[in-house]
Amino acid sequence: MLAQYLALKEQAPDSLLFYRMGDFFELFFDDARHAAAVLDIALTSRGEHAGAPVPMCGVPVHAAEQYLARLIRAGCRVAIAEQVESPAEAKARGGTKTLVRREIVRFVTAGTLTEDTLLDARRANVLAAVAPLRGRTGIACVDVSTGEMLLESHLAGDVAAALARIDPAEIIMPDDRRCETDSDLPAILRPAAHFSAREGKARLLDLHGVATLDGFGSFDTAALGAASGLIAYLEHVGCGRLPLLLPPRARGSDDLLMMDEATRSSLEIVEAAGGGRKGSLVACIDRCVTGAGARLLTHDLSAPLTDAANIRARLHAVRWFVDNPLWREDMRTMLRQAPDLARALARLVAGRGSPRDLGQLRDGLLLGGTLRERIAGRDDIPALVEGLLPDLAGHHDLVGALQSALIEHPPADRSQGGFIAEGYDTGLDELRITARQGRRAIATLEQSFRDSTNIAALKIRHNNVLGYFIEVPQRHAEALMQPASGFTHRQTMKGAVRFNAVALHEEAARIAEAGGRAEVAEAAHFEDLVARACRSAEAIAQTARALARLDVSAGQAERAAQGGWTQPALADEICLEIAGGRHPAVEAALEEGSGRFVANDCTLDNTDRVWLIGGPNMGGKSTFLRQNALIILLAQAGGFVPAQNARIGLVDRIFSRVGASDNLAKGRSTFMVEMVETAAILTQATARSFVILDEVGRGTSTYDGLALAWAVAENVHDAIGCRCLFATHYHELAKLAESCDALSLHHVRAREWKGELVLLHELSAGPADRSYGLAVARLAGLPQKVISRARVVLGRLEEGRARTGGLAAGLGELPLFAAAEQAEEDQCDTLREKLQSLNVDAITPKDALDILYDLTREARA
Repeated sequence: MLAQYLALKEQAPDSLLFYRMGDFFELFFDDARHAAAVLDIALTSRGEHAGAPVPMCGVPVHAAEQYLARLIRAGCRVAIAEQVESPAEAKARGGTKTLVRREIVRFVTAGTLTEDTLLDARRANVLAAVAPLRGRTGIACVDVSTGEMLLESHLAGDVAAALARIDPAEIIMPDDRRCETDSDLPAILRPAAHFSAREGKARLLDLHGVATLDGFGSFDTAALGAASGLIAYLEHVGCGRLPLLLPPRARGSDDLLMMDEATRSSLEIVEAAGGGRKGSLVACIDRCVTGAGARLLTHDLSAPLTDAANIRARLHAVRWFVDNPLWREDMRTMLRQAPDLARALARLVAGRGSPRDLGQLRDGLLLGGTLRERIAGRDDIPALVEGLLPDLAGHHDLVGALQSALIEHPPADRSQGGFIAEGYDTGLDELRITARQGRRAIATLEQSFRDSTNIAALKIRHNNVLGYFIEVPQRHAEALMQPASGFTHRQTMKGAVRFNAVALHEEAARIAEAGGRAEVAEAAHFEDLVARACRSAEAIAQTARALARLDVSAGQAERAAQGGWTQPALADEICLEIAGGRHPAVEAALEEGSGRFVANDCTLDNTDRVWLIGGPNMGGKSTFLRQNALIILLAQAGGFVPAQNARIGLVDRIFSRVGASDNLAKGRSTFMVEMVETAAILTQATARSFVILDEVGRGTSTYDGLALAWAVAENVHDAIGCRCLFATHYHELAKLAESCDALSLHHVRAREWKGELVLLHELSAGPADRSYGLAVARLAGLPQKVISRARVVLGRLEEGRARTGGLAAGLGELPLFAAAEQAEEDQCDTLREKLQSLNVDAITPKDALDILYDLTREARA
């Protein structure tokens, strides 16, 4: 057995090997140690190898999926080795001691999952292959759970941004031409020979049975090479069987609004800063009622469009649902019943489907036809929705067959049987009748045995090992043991004894024969229905896409209606005009806490395209920067926006340099990360880009930081000429307004009232008068003596700058901290003595006012 295990393990050196032994998957050696630690299960041993005990652990076959899910989340890959013959077949092949043959039937990896229990219903699970060829880099990606396949080609500098958008679960690369992706995922290296453009084209032509790929799009050498590597990898993990792969679609970088990984992270599009979906833009926007709709919405927000016509088509569909609230609710009620057509189809094509998946195809296709009839009856259909109607129609033959063949609620496990409806196959019906009659005969036989033996406790039972048997309590067994009783002893249990009888054996054989033939008949019908569904796979996938798009449009309208959002207008010129703009996620969080979001305007054009924004920390600068980027993103994704009005000139790229972070694994400090991200902006942004910058230069010395911030702002204004919001605490940058014609000064308002800082979160024109840093530090809970000391230092700095123009002037004559602290304490004692000496009841109001002025002057000295 170990020899067979080790031979299989050689085929999967980078995977944990699940070795089927009866009702368990067993793991041995290092695989067992690793799995036991990850799964927190017992590590035992079995036999010896090379003179040492063999470590072993195992998981039940019926619960394997939950263990697989934990292993995949831990970054493991698993090879499934199944028994591919029965013990009887093994015995016939080589004798009584011949080992049952096992083969690896599948590799379970993060990017190739199809099971519902291993997937997030509301998030795509993408596998990507990257191939650098002939000066460009091809990316082929597929969601194996739905079959959607996209091919792209990029310049080397755009690959990291493209992969950040795709967000793959696995990345495959040739082992001789690795490329920089900036992804935290380790690349899976495959033989370079698999990444052949010629082979990729041939594979796609053969896969889809066409003579040319022109009908699918235009694919260059790099994209086809990536497709070849992707398909070869899928063949490997499927052990020769490919999953559902729909015709590939071409997508170019010019079709989409580009964002690098830092920008996506900063804007928290799919995942919040603390990790997880909650608090992200997707979580705030998502009102979809189906998993497929939620996945498509995430795709839309991750890949906004740059084509005005396509954006307007999406916006008009959302407007239609906004303007027809009763119809929108009716549509969403129907869509709630929609199964996940795409994933059910993918499981069937991959050979891992069930009768329940066939039932989901039936129900989903029926719903599509119903929706088509309802929509076609209206006279105000927007173009996008009208274009979906053909995809919702058809499938009449397949739907009719599934309706006739399946019961209303088919089981998830086809081994249970009983999923083919009565009346579909008369021969199967007769077999079932025979089986039912046999079971009634068993009940009659049981009663006759009780009467003939006079044992009222006699029962006929059944299990998968013995089949049918007679069971009596131990005290009655002796009578049935007699040779003339007509009963044959089979098994003695604690408290009971089991027997057989000729009549029971004959009846059991008739039942088993009928049941076995019924199982074969049902299995044949299942395979036939699966084959028919697979022949219509592309059309079914189109129906699934149409249902998801309707769900997204109706969900976007629902969100817009809930939040009072508006339809953005698209402009041909470079501009950004937002009235009453709000940050969707921050506003949603405030509403949960009964708070109110303060809306702000933003107007950028060729004459005023760079805003320099000052003001205190926590005053709302970063929120203002991000909300305008998100409004652009939402608009170009085809949705309404959180604003009173919005007019937007299309953006080709969004860049965000906001927040402090480091990357110690790559040897980058916080300041280094800041400079790398800033460099990406200055080298990749164009005049049609939108850039938000927050506190550039803060990670180094004051002079260095100020110089860098000044130079970056000048470069954005003069060389790039894009729309930009630039937040800073460097008041000196206000002088840029004197030399940069398209730069204006703004600040977030704040006031100090009775010693407390009041943050108004309102944006006003003009420079900030101060940063209120000490007030914010006080709010954060810094000790009062530190705040007081900082106030003294700040006063000396300001005096020195006013006297000599230098930031650090005056610090040389600053007393030591301890001396200053003692002087402040002495002053407090003097003030305390004067207050204690006052007779408040004996002084006049005028005297009291004079004393208060004197004490105030002394406290400020």
